[in-house]
Parts: sequence; structure tokens; C-alpha cells
Amino acid sequence: MTGSGDVWATRAIDWAAIAALGAAAAVALAIALLPLTWAFLLVFGGIAVAGTLLRPQFGLLLILAAVPFGSLRQMQVGVMSVGATEVLVALLLAAWLMRMIAHREVRIGLPWLGVPLLLFLGAMLVSLLITTSLEYSLKEIVKWVEVLAIYLFVTHEVDERWARLLVMALLGIGAVAALQGIYQFLFQVGPEGFILFDRFMRAYGTFEQPNPYGGYLGLTLPLSLGLVTAGVVRLRSRRPDGPASGTASFAVGERIKGWWLVWAGGCGALMLAALVMSWSRGAWLGVAAGVAVIGVAVLARSSRAAVLAVVLVALVAPPVLLAVGLGRIGLPSSIVQRLSDFVPYLSVEDVRGVEITDSNYAVLERMAHWQAAVGMWTDHPWLGVGIGNYEPVYPRYALPFWSVPLGHAHNYYLNIAAETGIVGLAAYVLLWAVALLGAWRAAHRASGWQAGVSLGILGMLLHLSVHNLVDNLYVHGMYLQLAILLGMVPFLTRRSDRPDAHRHGP
Repeated sequence: MTGSGDVWATRAIDWAAIAALGAAAAVALAIALLPLTWAFLLVFGGIAVAGTLLRPQFGLLLILAAVPFGSLRQMQVGVMSVGATEVLVALLLAAWLMRMIAHREVRIGLPWLGVPLLLFLGAMLVSLLITTSLEYSLKEIVKWVEVLAIYLFVTHEVDERWARLLVMALLGIGAVAALQGIYQFLFQVGPEGFILFDRFMRAYGTFEQPNPYGGYLGLTLPLSLGLVTAGVVRLRSRRPDGPASGTASFAVGERIKGWWLVWAGGCGALMLAALVMSWSRGAWLGVAAGVAVIGVAVLARSSRAAVLAVVLVALVAPPVLLAVGLGRIGLPSSIVQRLSDFVPYLSVEDVRGVEITDSNYAVLERMAHWQAAVGMWTDHPWLGVGIGNYEPVYPRYALPFWSVPLGHAHNYYLNIAAETGIVGLAAYVLLWAVALLGAWRAAHRASGWQAGVSLGILGMLLHLSVHNLVDNLYVHGMYLQLAILLGMVPFLTRRSDRPDAHRHGP
């Protein structure tokens, strides 16, 4: 009979298990002894690292949450602010690379938007030939390298299950950010300069300023609108019957399930309320453009509906325009004034000749920076002053009374023209033209929840294009959210071409 001592004598010591137990004990002790904030960061960091290493797609969920909330904890490294978004991007890409190496499949194809992104990055690199501050240039280049890397990851690694989870999470995160802004608005939580009508406070979330906060909501809200629209209007997906037939049939996708519509609609309502409370004109105009393009995309899929819409617009437009001119459109006078008080200054060619008052300060400040950007572009028409160099070069072009640089020109088109010249501006316009065409194609062909997401991405791109006329939304990690959604477009289009693409949906 063999005794228990003989059994243990023949069993090998599991050093890995012992090491794991020791590490767990050390972590538990640290959590017990550390302050609450550091203990929370340790636990959250451990979950983030473990989850991303096991499933790199999990890192995308964390990045989406870090866009509106990651700036709460940042450290300054030179001119760069390093926060949760940068750490999570590095972790995700490292996990992806290790996974490919482990499977011996280090192959990365170049999707539809890859070439325009590389061309835009190339234009940035060319501008380094004349850059003033290499540090500022590298800061901007790293940002767009992150966009390319996240875009490539999503196109290669995100499937239907993860796409639905990402969309649902993005809407929920946007709703939480909206609740924060609503609280700030109602209870006057914020700096004195944001007070409205002596009763409220401009909502700004964690973005420090209302305009980028409104921009974030404007980049998220169209997704909700697209899903609700696709759920209410039963869109049909066009797909070829066969390669030799040359004909096409239409498959009607399943309606989006009720709980998805409730989730999308509820989150969208909160974001819309917070968007109004941000008092951001650029965000309002951007969302209006996004809503318009979603409507056009839906009408374009039905010729009968398109004809009806044209007739209705022809009948309704004249009285609406007359009402706008008379100020009788039913909107509060404060909103009408907010949307129109900048119009008298559109004909101003030189800000230096305009008297500065409290009412026109914000408008003139933007125009002064636009004028400085035009000056940079005029002096360096082909390659600009160097990518990311608007701020360090600004003192040479600053107008009187406007000596403080704001970090960018408050118009991304002028900003990129000033920094990279005609070469960079042309590459940027090409990039977004291709992005818009791809999103339009997906919105035109998909059905069910894919159609809703495609419509939302199209609306998001229009919001970005319009809002960037008066601001720069490539801040606070919003460019990463943009990369994630753009990375879904090839998947949405490919899935719409499958015969069984419409049998399943949220």
C-alpha cells in the first residue's frame, strides 16, 4: 500500500502556480495598504491589462471609455499629454502584435482607407523638412499613427459580435458623458465664465471647454439617430444575384429589436439634451449637417420617397425661410441669436479694424486665429510651417490684442493648410472624400442594424467636416473613436453582400 508521503514525493512542484499565488497575495496586500484611489487604479489596471492581453478587442471598449474620461488623469511629457488613451493604445497594439507572433501570422493587409491615410502621413513627414519645432511635429504625427494603427486593428480583428458590443458600449458611454454635462448645466458646476442667463452653466463634461464636449457628443449622437432611423424605416439591402447575371435583388432585413431601439433612443435623447446645454454653435451646425445627410441617404435608397421629399421641400422651404427671416420659427430667441450673431462678421477681411466687445469677443478671437493661419499659409504655400507647428509659430503672425495662442487655428482646414501647405491640405481632403464615399456606400447597401451603424458613421463624418470649420476635433482622443468607427465600414459592407447577412441582428 502506498502512503500519502510516497504520492507527494513523486509529484513535481508546480512553480508557476506558486508564483501566481504569490503575485495574487502581493496584489491583495497592496490593495489593502494603498490609498483608495491607488487601489482602484491598481485593480482597474490589472483588469485592463489582463482583459486586453486575453482579448485585444477588449482594449477598444476601454479606449472608447477613455475618450470622454481619460483626461481626468494625465501627465505631461514635454509638449505631449499622456493619459489613459495613450496607455491603452500601446497596450492594445502590443497585445495584437504578441498574438500575431504567437500564431506566426504577422500579416497586415491595407484596407480601403489605408492608402489615403498613408498619403496624409506622408504629407506630414514631408513638412518636417521646414518644421520649427520637431517636438510639436512628433506630437501630431504620433496622433495620426495611432489613428492608422487602430483603424487597421479594427478592420482585421473586429467581427459582428464585437461590432455590436462596441456600438452598444459607445452609446452608453456617450449617455454617461451627457448626464455629467446635464448635471453641470442644471447645478452651475464649473467656472464662472461658462454661466448662462445667470441660472445655468454651459455643459463641458471633462473636456475643460464646451466646444470639444459638444464635438464629442456630435460625433456620437449620429450613431443613435442612425440606429433609430434604420429601426423605424425598413431599409432594403441591394446585392447582386450572381457574378454573371448582371442583375440585382433587394433583401429586406429584419427590424432592429425593440430593446436596441430603446437603448439607442434613450442614449440619443440624453446626448441631444447635453448637446443643447453645451451652447456650442459648431456642434449644433455639425449635428444639423449629420441629420441632413442621414435623411438624404435614406431617401436615396427609395426613388419614390426621394421624389416626395423634393416636392415637400419645395412646398415647405419658402414659408420656413420667410419665418427664419422674421424670427418666427418657434425657437427661443436666445438660440436664434446664438446661431446668427456671427453673420455680420462674415464679410470682415481684417479683424484689426473691428472694435472688440463682450458680445463679439469669441467670434473675433476665432477670426484672428484664422487670419494668422492664412498668413502662415501665404508665406509657406506648399509645405506650410511644419505639422503641429501652428502654436510655436503663432507669435510671429499674431494680431494685436490676440497674442495668446490657442493651440490651433479653430478651423482645421486652415490649420492643416498653415502647417502642411497645399500638399497636406490636398491629402487631407482626399482622405475624407474617400471616407465619405465609403460610408455612403455602406449606408446605401446595408440593412438592419448594419444600416443603422452605417448611417450613423456617415452622419458622424458630416458633423466632423462641418464642425471642423470652426474648431479642431482631433483632440482628447476623439480621433481614436473616429478610427474605431471607420474601421467597421469594410465589415458592414462585406456582411451586406452575403446571402445570409440579414438573418441575424440585434
